[in-house]
Amino acid sequence: MQPTNIANPAYFHKVVDCQWACPAHTPVPEYIRLIAQGRYTDAYMINWVSNVFPGVLGRTCDRPCEPACRRGRVEENNGETPEPVAICRLKRVTADHKDADVAKRMPRKTSSNGKRIACVGAGPASMTVARDLAPLGYDITVFDGEAKTGGFMRTQVPRFRLPEEVIDEECGYILEMGVRFVGNKRIDSMKALLAEAYDAVFVGCGAPRGRDLDIPGRQEAAKHIHIGIDWLASVSFGHITKIGKRVIVLGGGNTAMDCCRSSRRLGGDDVKVIVRSGFEEMKASPWEKEDAMHEGIPIINFHVPKAFVHEGGQLKGMTFEIVKAEYDAKGNRKLVPTGEPDAFFECDDVLIAVGQENAFPWIERDSGIAFDKWGLPVLDANTFQSSVPNVFFGGDAAFGPKNIITAVAHGHEAAVSIDKLLSGEDIRQRPAPTVNLMSQKMGIHEWSYDNETSNDIRFKVPWAKAEKALASIKVEVELGFDAATAFKEAHRCLNCDVQTVFAQNLCIECDACMDICPTDCITFTDNGEEPDVRKRLKAPALNLAQELYVSGTLKTGRVMVKDEDVCLHCGLCAERCPTGAWDMQKFLLKTTQAGPACRDAKKPAEVAA
Repeated sequence: MQPTNIANPAYFHKVVDCQWACPAHTPVPEYIRLIAQGRYTDAYMINWVSNVFPGVLGRTCDRPCEPACRRGRVEENNGETPEPVAICRLKRVTADHKDADVAKRMPRKTSSNGKRIACVGAGPASMTVARDLAPLGYDITVFDGEAKTGGFMRTQVPRFRLPEEVIDEECGYILEMGVRFVGNKRIDSMKALLAEAYDAVFVGCGAPRGRDLDIPGRQEAAKHIHIGIDWLASVSFGHITKIGKRVIVLGGGNTAMDCCRSSRRLGGDDVKVIVRSGFEEMKASPWEKEDAMHEGIPIINFHVPKAFVHEGGQLKGMTFEIVKAEYDAKGNRKLVPTGEPDAFFECDDVLIAVGQENAFPWIERDSGIAFDKWGLPVLDANTFQSSVPNVFFGGDAAFGPKNIITAVAHGHEAAVSIDKLLSGEDIRQRPAPTVNLMSQKMGIHEWSYDNETSNDIRFKVPWAKAEKALASIKVEVELGFDAATAFKEAHRCLNCDVQTVFAQNLCIECDACMDICPTDCITFTDNGEEPDVRKRLKAPALNLAQELYVSGTLKTGRVMVKDEDVCLHCGLCAERCPTGAWDMQKFLLKTTQAGPACRDAKKPAEVAA
């Protein structure tokens, strides 16, 4: 094995599992440490720079960071089911406890640079583009068919999960930068928009069309069968205030979970979620399923819809074919009938939440924008540029339905592309992230961070009382951590961004670090091919997705090999080392955003300026 190149930003970035998994690369351990210090506003701003909507995402994020959290891998004997740090809910703490004047820390629009940009849709992707480009002097106009900003954050996420005032506040910070918002204005022609001579157009209109089910009885009983995302929008705007007593929700995604929980609050006494797949295969986040079941909503799996049963146009129920999963030799799954009689469930209303798809009827097919066979725009995956050079896409409109944090990440990248394009540069040439490594040594055996590993299990977020929460569609269910609980949960973070850095020229191979390591992740051994080395470590390194930290050849001919996968970042190796060969150094990744840092630094005009 070759010595690890720790100068490569990607190496230590991948060790910070939560940040690596986050589409926007939020420096999670950095803001969690600030929470533990009571520096909530600083922690909020760390979030705001990368994910733009800390208060929104602290309630609704799909949390790709949490399954990646190292805590879930290393606390095998701490509770029945090891659980990650409550990263998402700590993000909300920054929003709930920040100073009221946080807006003073945010940039404002400078003098206009004469470039005009139109954003279609006021969802998270468009608002991120506006947030990144407005302070640079671009004149941004955001169009949306609704009266207020927020896009699907406002129309599809129920108020009991995300209060409207949180959306107003965090979108308001962006509008206050001088962004022009044109509400109740649905763009119905791309060619007409391009004719208005905008220098660039960003399309962030989401995936606005919910999939339907074309099975017998659909048309005859249409009055009581609703498309999930449309129904949620009608609930959000107060157009729908009640539903039948018996409700079936079809689908296994997060939209289905929002539909069933909303139904409980609008009068549904008998609400069921019925899915064609197995429970574990449902696309809904595990916590979304848990929340639904916590509110008494059963999830019935392996039932394929066959027909809507009706009498004279009045919906009576639904029939389902019962299936099971079978797998071939390659692990491919197919659903096959069990042979059991079809199941029948009575219902008054059905909500269809079986997926969403993109719809661009307003983009003329002769506008120059190419679409693939699935109706999605043909885009450069890195720049988000379409076949029309000054038209960009992001969020659900780009590659299909995802989530808020992915839309934000798209917005950042598209903003870089727009800024470079309008600066006359090749948008494919993008600077790599910059990194900083700083020693945390404060003495011989002291660090500038708390390196004691907490043995606490994950703290639970308090909920509003059921009788109150289920009585209103607008009562927020989760109440968030108070400061004391946030402090304790923050201490569960293992500071994965504080890296163990090895200086082989100082090592005397005393093996003291190997002896003291609580997870046996350090080994001094003969070099060899990686598969062989992984098996010969003091504790075999079985997670092939995480790289090994390998030193150069030491004086004995051995190499130091460290399994990054289970390291606690506790610093005991550095405290024990008699020569200082180990150091604890904080890794900080700074991703490239729109502005001078993303542009070609060698341009003479900029150097002269």
